[in-house]
Order: sequence, then structure tokens, then C-alpha cells
Amino acid sequence: MAVFTLYPWLFPLLATVFGLIVGSFLNVVIHRLPIMMEREWRKECQESFPEANLSVESGVYNLSVPRSACPSCNHQLRAIDNIPVISWLMLKGKCHQCHTKISVRYPLVETLTASLCLLVALQYGFSYFAIALLFFTFVLVTATFIDLDTMLLPDQLTLPLMWGGISLALLQISPVSLQDSIIGAIAGYLCLWSVYWAFKLLTGKEGMGYGDFKLLAALGAWLGWQYLPMIILLSSLVGLVFGIIQLRMQKKGIEMAFPFGPYLAIAGWVAALWGEQILTHYYQFLLGA
Repeated sequence: MAVFTLYPWLFPLLATVFGLIVGSFLNVVIHRLPIMMEREWRKECQESFPEANLSVESGVYNLSVPRSACPSCNHQLRAIDNIPVISWLMLKGKCHQCHTKISVRYPLVETLTASLCLLVALQYGFSYFAIALLFFTFVLVTATFIDLDTMLLPDQLTLPLMWGGISLALLQISPVSLQDSIIGAIAGYLCLWSVYWAFKLLTGKEGMGYGDFKLLAALGAWLGWQYLPMIILLSSLVGLVFGIIQLRMQKKGIEMAFPFGPYLAIAGWVAALWGEQILTHYYQFLLGA
């Protein structure tokens, strides 16, 4: 649009503000989606196996109902309490009613989301694909924190992300061709699926979850099959570093399970923004060597 050409700073500004607002909503999704999934599982199990006598919560519970409230005193949040970052600072990180501490992760998620949106806008400028990458970022942030909390990567996030990448290629909004996108989705899933079964046959243990397969399939659909080796390598390196740090901090054995989805998300997001430059420098290094 002409306005973004005349004022190149406008799109990064709007993307940052949009990221702050959406980041506040992502906090709700991160908290509620796993609870919604658990309630649905309990309901399905109770219907299939009545003899199990599982407790099934009644009442409506989704992303909008009930209204957000303090988990300690159940006081409903005021509109002024929902201003991203600013409200947390104004309240000094405490509930307005009972003064219980509010987790610092809420403003951190909002700030992180806004910062990532700013980087997308600065890297790509205004385009339909850049707008799509903002939503790509939102899904990856949500999936990362849900996986960190629950060791789950919900299909409600990974599958729409995969189909979104293929749809963008089909509509020629994405720089990735439809063929590369579809091959990327298939290859991304099969890569980790093969590793999973090879590890299980050798050790008798499950090395990762099916959600990781679907997330890599989604990244392949967005970026094309050519970027899959980079994503796998980067995620493995990041996962190794953070895994060792986590094990040392918690003083647990090497068999301790930890989520791999966040590292895939980080690697996929980095590849989306700077993958071409990374590959260019890599090939230049090889040629120089």
C-alpha cells in the first residue's frame, strides 16, 4: 500500500502494537487451551467408559468464557487491568484486589510477541506474506509455551499452521512454490516419524511426540523442503544446549523428558526470517574453504 511506502516506519509500528495486543490474548490461549483439551478428553472418556466414573466439569469453558479473573481471589479483571505490559507495571505485578503476585511471564509473552512482530516487519516490510508471518509467529509463540508447560503440541495449532502454509503457496502469496510446500510438509512429518520409530525399535522407548512431527510438517509447508535440514540442525543444537542447562539446573538424569517443540519453533522462526542469508553464508564458507 502507498501509505507504507511513504511512511516505511508505519508498518513496523503497527506490527509491534498489534503484537502487544495479540500477545495479551496468547496468554489466555496458553493457559486455557490445555484445560479445554483435558476437559474434552475427560468427557469423551466418560462417554466411552461410563464405569470409569471420571469427574467431568460442567459449565462453559472456552477462550472467552468465563471472563479472566485472579486465580487466587477469583476477582474479575477490569478493563484497565488488561492493557498489555502497562497494566502489570501499574499494578506492580500484583492483583488489584488481593495483592497476590502476578507471574512475570504475562508481560514477557506480550513483550516477546511484540518484539518478534517488529523483527518480521523490519525484515520483510509490508506485504501479504509479512502479515501471514505475523500469524505464523503467534502460533509458534503459543505452541512453544504450551509445550513447555504441558509437553503437548495441540493439533488445534499445528494442523491449521500446516494447512495455512500450503494455502499461501497455493494462492502464490508465499515465496515457496506449491510443490515445495507439499513436499516440505510430507518430508517434515516423515523425518521425525522415522527417527521416532528407529529410536523406539532400538530402545523400546518413545523419543518424542507426534506433535513434533506435525510441527515440523507445518514448518516445511511454510518454508519448503529445502529448509528442513537447517531447521533440524538448528533445533537440535539449541535443544542440546538448553537441555544440558536444564538438566544441570534441576540435577536430574539424562533420561529426563523435555519438550522438543520449542526448539523446532525457534529454528523455524529463525529460518523464516534469516534462512536465506544463513544458507548463503554457509555456501560461501564452503566455497572459501
